[in-house]
Amino acid sequence: MKQLFVRRLGNGWIQGSVLALWLVLGAFCAEAAEKSKPSKAVPTAASILDEAQTAYAKKDVSQAMNLINRAMKLEPRNPRPYFARARLHSSQGDSEKAIQDFDRVLELDPTATDVLQLRGIERFRQGHAADAVRDFNNYLTAVPNQTPYHWQRGIAFYYTDQFAEGRRQFEMHQTVNPQDVENSAWHFFCIARVDGADKAREALLPVSQDTRVPMAQIYALLAGQGTPEQVLDAARIGNPSPLVLDRNLFYAHLYLGLYFEALKQDKLSREHIEKAVHYAPKDDYMASVARVHAKVRKITSKSK
Repeated sequence: MKQLFVRRLGNGWIQGSVLALWLVLGAFCAEAAEKSKPSKAVPTAASILDEAQTAYAKKDVSQAMNLINRAMKLEPRNPRPYFARARLHSSQGDSEKAIQDFDRVLELDPTATDVLQLRGIERFRQGHAADAVRDFNNYLTAVPNQTPYHWQRGIAFYYTDQFAEGRRQFEMHQTVNPQDVENSAWHFFCIARVDGADKAREALLPVSQDTRVPMAQIYALLAGQGTPEQVLDAARIGNPSPLVLDRNLFYAHLYLGLYFEALKQDKLSREHIEKAVHYAPKDDYMASVARVHAKVRKITSKSK
């Protein structure tokens, strides 16, 4: 899905690379920084975290973790080091430890509503879609103006069989992101799981300007005007580099797997999801979706 959330201060959701491990989370970080201004003579949590950020930027994860733990020991009631460590755990794919640290941040500062969003993402990555929905709902209660943008909640609704709620979420998202084939596809899947593919096709959300490969062919397939073969062929057009080809094939197989699930063709669905997991890029939310799908449907990835 296209990322439309923006990085901003305050209680709005933080979107972006985990390279920025301790982006401002509302007032508590600003207050913590004010109370512990960096000093060459006396190290503070803030100054140590700055060092950790530098270490992480140099890809020295071990040193970054050591520094974060040092800051935590120095100021155990400061939520900022816990947030930084959660983000570092997330960057390394350790959702369980990230969730533990996000829990601690919320214990220390219950007003840190951004953490609900980030914890919901980690819970989803673990395959706990119902827990993710709860975090997303609580986040949106605190920041309701973000509701139309929250396509992640729509996907989590799909994996908790809340298809009507998912449909509404993707219809809302269409109002702020009208040219995203993926949004239209998930809307299709939610309807198809309840009313069948014909009804889903009749309600297909219009998209005409998504130029990503192979989105045009996926949309044609959903509209009943294309074939699975055309989706896969499009992924290979233009002699793409191996990295780009793998990414194209990931999206092709992911959406073919979901499409065949909507059509109740389980064998074909499983085959494509297996391939999607194999081609899944490391740092991509939709890659997490493919892995969650395989986990909850008990599908094991196979080689190319």
